[in-house]
Amino acid sequence: MTFYFKPLLLFCTIFCLFSCKSQTVIANLERNNQPVVNDTTFVNLKDYSTNFLYDMKYATSDNFLKAKVYDCAECFLRLKTVKAMISANEVFMKMGYKIKIFDCYRPLDIQKRMWKIVPNPSYVANPSKGSIHNRGGAVDITLVDLNGKTLDMGTTFDFFGKEASHNYENFSKEIKSNRELLKTKMIKNGFNSLESEWWHYNLKSALNDQVSNAKWKCD
Repeated sequence: MTFYFKPLLLFCTIFCLFSCKSQTVIANLERNNQPVVNDTTFVNLKDYSTNFLYDMKYATSDNFLKAKVYDCAECFLRLKTVKAMISANEVFMKMGYKIKIFDCYRPLDIQKRMWKIVPNPSYVANPSKGSIHNRGGAVDITLVDLNGKTLDMGTTFDFFGKEASHNYENFSKEIKSNRELLKTKMIKNGFNSLESEWWHYNLKSALNDQVSNAKWKCD
């Protein structure tokens, strides 16, 4: 599997390619020294938009593993997931918010490590089948205002308890409104929510993609 770390095509050219038939594997062919990309190619989100904030928890020890498991803080996703994320973020920005990202593509080895610590499918996907994170189609996110202040969602990211559920009602109107805003707009832009985690969203078509254990290089 090959990751492309630089935007080798102009952004407008990329979006012309979105209408092409999706491939099931990442293309390695080159034409005029430029890699051919398609909806299932892994790309770095920051190469396609500068309008996201990042707090990549697994590139630090500030996570439930209590360990840094990514060598650097990068957000790789399938190109189709990047397109949907940009679309959703544009909607939020018109409302005075933007998306902050906690996690994106996750190698399968990291999924196995998480499952060993929390073997509960309500909170961690069983690595025997692989998660949508392992397919490059899931994101863990929240919202911030345009000054960077995080909206109150009631719990922290990766909170393993009933309070993290979308259906938990014992919160203020503000918190429930913030969660509903995030959920509604993400669903309208091609994602599904996860009942037990307010921060987790899967691209609707991502289940058809292959599980990956590829690692990205750090500068």
